[in-house]
Amino acid sequence: MTQKRVAVAMSGGVDSSVAAALLKQAGYEVSGIHARLWPDAEPKDTVSDLKRICRLLGIPFQQVDLEKEFRKLVVDYFSQEYSRGRTPNPCIACNQRVKFGLLMDRVLEMGADYLATGHYARIEPAPDGYRLRQATDQDKDQSYFLYMLGQKQLEHLLLPLGEMSKEKVKEMAGEMGLPTVSRGESQDICFIPDNDYRSFIARYISFQPGEIVDIKGKVLGQHQGLAQYTVGQRQGLGLNLPEQLYVIELDAANNRLVVGSRDQLLHGVLLASQLSWVSGKAPAGPISITAKFRYKAPEVAAELDINDRAEVRFEEPQQAIAPGQSVVFYRDELVLGGGIIDAVLH
Repeated sequence: MTQKRVAVAMSGGVDSSVAAALLKQAGYEVSGIHARLWPDAEPKDTVSDLKRICRLLGIPFQQVDLEKEFRKLVVDYFSQEYSRGRTPNPCIACNQRVKFGLLMDRVLEMGADYLATGHYARIEPAPDGYRLRQATDQDKDQSYFLYMLGQKQLEHLLLPLGEMSKEKVKEMAGEMGLPTVSRGESQDICFIPDNDYRSFIARYISFQPGEIVDIKGKVLGQHQGLAQYTVGQRQGLGLNLPEQLYVIELDAANNRLVVGSRDQLLHGVLLASQLSWVSGKAPAGPISITAKFRYKAPEVAAELDINDRAEVRFEEPQQAIAPGQSVVFYRDELVLGGGIIDAVLH
């Protein structure tokens, strides 16, 4: 039987390195591939480290240059969303358009049967195709970032770490002489290594000062550009008032920053569009689900109904839901799909 060929998307960190090692042990013909996305933010020794890791594993290594595409599909999108008063998730945009879009297409064109990554999530065959399931290690589960994967991608994707704990992965890496620290573990956005997104987007969009108002429209102060704020923020508002106020809404149409009390941050319903379904089709609603509207937020019970958009009605009101972020729908450990939050309702 011919060996199946798999290209592992490698970053130089522990997860992708161990993923490559596990696949080689399992009998695949493995190669390492590194997508050059944003060289300015990449440590200088990344490529030399990757070559060393691949030599250690006895697998070939190659690079693909996707910098132009990454700039257009992720960085420009990131900046434009902030200019619209929204809070984007660039990792999800990158996964959808670059890693599991352009990179996967390139890998398959080069003759590989699969692309593999070091994400913590599980793929399993089912009678009607493939299912996407949360990782065994709930603390490391990354299925939130993969909700946009459909049947076409899942058929050609391997996630070797889905059943493993992070501790076990580090232990294996140490035994094999591989790096035991993931690049980027301490930062939020790979192309902003100092995590100062305000300074970064200032290079791409101009900040227009405007009014800070309460929910009744009373002017309380001046903001320095909506893109510098996020829903739920309470520091750095520059307001000298006795009560603690939070950002409730970024009103881009009127260039107003709406602030209010902690209770006014609570919403019972969200609306989402740009929907993606793992099975390829939307569930017949309404159905009971759990939902996550931020990666680090816990799953919360809700009812999902699909019309032109997804309407998610929470059992209990939720705090600081930000338009532009992704909401992901689960049933038990299965990922149903998700979408981009458009609006919140009380």
